[in-house]
Amino acid sequence: LTDEACDLIAQTAEGDARRALNTLEIIASAAAATQTQNLDIDTVRELLGRKSHLYDKTGEEHYNIISAFHKSLRGSDPQASLYWLARMMASGEHPNYILRRMIRFASEDIGNADPRALQIALNARDAYAFLGSPEGDLAIAQATVYLATAPKSNAVYTAYKQALQDVEEQPNLPVPLHIRNAPTQLMQDLNYGKGYQYAHDDPNGYIAQEYLPENLHGRKYYQPTNRGYEKHIADLMAWWADLQKQHNTAK
Repeated sequence: LTDEACDLIAQTAEGDARRALNTLEIIASAAAATQTQNLDIDTVRELLGRKSHLYDKTGEEHYNIISAFHKSLRGSDPQASLYWLARMMASGEHPNYILRRMIRFASEDIGNADPRALQIALNARDAYAFLGSPEGDLAIAQATVYLATAPKSNAVYTAYKQALQDVEEQPNLPVPLHIRNAPTQLMQDLNYGKGYQYAHDDPNGYIAQEYLPENLHGRKYYQPTNRGYEKHIADLMAWWADLQKQHNTAK
């Protein structure tokens, strides 16, 4: 095994010792099967079934393929998602990069339509960290199929962006007095916490009171879809809104 071939294995493993050992095992098995003795860099590339050039992790094709993977997940196409995943894995992309994108996707493009998606993406990360390649690769493929076939919603992503925009435009709106912390007598004398109602004391577990700053009363950031678990959330929010109307009418 030449020094250049060793460098190629190290570069492919990207600091993952288990991945490097697995690569060595693959090379040793392939070399034995073909009775290959001179393991230079070109031979190692051939034994690994790779193209004659390394996967460019900063070039255009790198970003094209991860984009295709992300859009296939968003488009609910498990077949295409698996194909682009396989392209990246076979080309030497580090699984941790792919897993980071999958975890982000679970929050941004699925969100509360299926809250399990985030946990499954995190579980795939943990499974890969525990098993390494190639055994852990299947956990990534399993999570890929789950994300691709899960109901989609970007409602949380959109809501959070809108909340951030309000904070940027009005960064120091005062906290309403009734929901301020009042650990001292002076703060209590200043009406900190006065009028706050404890939601658990209500039979419905909900009390109609305002929690946003005065300038933002009535603001609605989160607008759940009617897909997946978000339909249940939408029903709950509609019920709370009805309780709020009843409270306002009774005033």
